[in-house]
Amino acid sequence: MKRIDWAKLDAAGRRDALARPKQRSEANVVDAVRAIFDDVEARGGAAVTEWAIKLDGFAPRRIAITEAVVAEARDALPPADTRALRVAAENVRVFHQATVPEDSKSVETTPGVSSKIVWRPISSAGLYAPGGSAPLFSSLLMLAIPAGVAGVETRVAVTPPRKDGSAHPAIILAAAEAGLDAIWLIGGAQAIAAMTYGVTLDDGEIPACDKLFGPGNAYVAEAKRYAASLPDGPSQDMPAGPSELLVIADDRANPTLVAADLLSQAEHDADAQVVLVSDSTQRIDDIVEEVEKLLEDLPRAHIARASLVEARAIKVRDLDEAVAVSNLYGPEHLALHVEDADRLVPKIRAAGAVFVGQWAAETLGDYAAGPSHVLPTDGGARTLGGITTSSFMTSMSVQTVTAAGAMQLAPVAARLARLEGLEAHALAAEFRAEIQRVR
Repeated sequence: MKRIDWAKLDAAGRRDALARPKQRSEANVVDAVRAIFDDVEARGGAAVTEWAIKLDGFAPRRIAITEAVVAEARDALPPADTRALRVAAENVRVFHQATVPEDSKSVETTPGVSSKIVWRPISSAGLYAPGGSAPLFSSLLMLAIPAGVAGVETRVAVTPPRKDGSAHPAIILAAAEAGLDAIWLIGGAQAIAAMTYGVTLDDGEIPACDKLFGPGNAYVAEAKRYAASLPDGPSQDMPAGPSELLVIADDRANPTLVAADLLSQAEHDADAQVVLVSDSTQRIDDIVEEVEKLLEDLPRAHIARASLVEARAIKVRDLDEAVAVSNLYGPEHLALHVEDADRLVPKIRAAGAVFVGQWAAETLGDYAAGPSHVLPTDGGARTLGGITTSSFMTSMSVQTVTAAGAMQLAPVAARLARLEGLEAHALAAEFRAEIQRVR
């Protein structure tokens, strides 16, 4: 981990200290994604299949979530695993059912003029669950369940195949728990392109989706960004690239717990970034030492070590400055390993998810606490929140006007319209008032 003394940095140095890994935005990533999209736009399913064979190792495959398929997947896992997955799914469902946005009350701003906000589900959602080195069935739960709770009619779920071309049994069970009828084995930018344009493949059709969801590597994140930039392209949930964690630790933080939290994110991906911020030099030393100890026995130590090249250990004056650093960074995950951690929460302005106190392991949120772990990365938390049921819905205002209300408000609207030079706007208001006067 790179050691940094925040007090010794100028503005430019502080920006550099909080910079994300360069690979996330390198030109080769952008160019590769553009090449895939151009090819899929031109050749459709044939291009998707060729890119999938080249990059995934297999042609896209649709797995129907039938009773037989689910039973086979359940038999492939220990009963304790299936029970844990079911508990996690239920917690996610309960949380999102309890937080569905409700239509507002009607507000009368002028006598006879009432408005309200109503919520409706989007028509279709493309759900990307990362795979590759680790099958993230948890991400499938965190996306497909709130989409189902919101009432999305068409949920298209994709995930990369395993090295043998199959789906991990937990992926099958997660799809079943979420009520999906199928899942596609296809990953990377080619999967995002397929859900952007809509393609016909040997196993069926992947429809064009209205909005794209899910975390992924640099290529997936760039593919979502590019898809959202296309004319009439889908929108995207947020920048959700390689994982991030910032830990604020005071001099009483448990070094082992902090080190474990840092490594839990570092082992995700070589492009993941972890940041430690503390007002205690001694505690930083203790935590860094503990990170090295824990690394020795990690099965994914090589990935974690690659990630730690971009890690930061930042010394600050006090916890208020630690919060300021965190707000500048806008982490995907923020863990507060400090005494009386609750008092810091009101000061946090930018974080995808906040884990309060030493017992709130980020891992609990990753799997089973309830809120979705699909969260904004790359500073997106400064303006965006994580996945909620409302992410799969759209809101609209509904305005109701009586004849008396139109009579009263029309002169105001007409005058303002003419102030902007829009005569037809003014007439549309005035005609309504004139009709009332004629009557």
